[in-house]
Amino acid sequence: MTGEEVGPVLEVVGDGVVLVRVRGSLDGWAGSVELAEALTGVADGGGRRTVVDLSGVDFADSAALHALLHGQRKHDKAGVALVVAGPLSVRVRRLFEVTGTLGTFRFADDVDAAITE
Repeated sequence: MTGEEVGPVLEVVGDGVVLVRVRGSLDGWAGSVELAEALTGVADGGGRRTVVDLSGVDFADSAALHALLHGQRKHDKAGVALVVAGPLSVRVRRLFEVTGTLGTFRFADDVDAAITE
């Protein structure tokens, strides 16, 4: 991530639900590695659902997508649901569209919907 953004922020928000908040621009290898590591740790943590809040992300690149795909694989292997929460910016949604990965993830309109679905 670039500029004043910080790495992913993790918060337990319910019974076995972990919220991973990401803000700003999710680009470049360093920020994406942080996200992948956070998602791996959460998947291995024994929860029942992880919600990745991308509502505050204005840009994401292929490294970010790689981190999310890695996280999805780790969650699938651990039997933990991973839900991507929006609303997504036009540029972030476009990343999923042009790469054909919309069907790879579970999406929710917002964090509340992702937590309760």
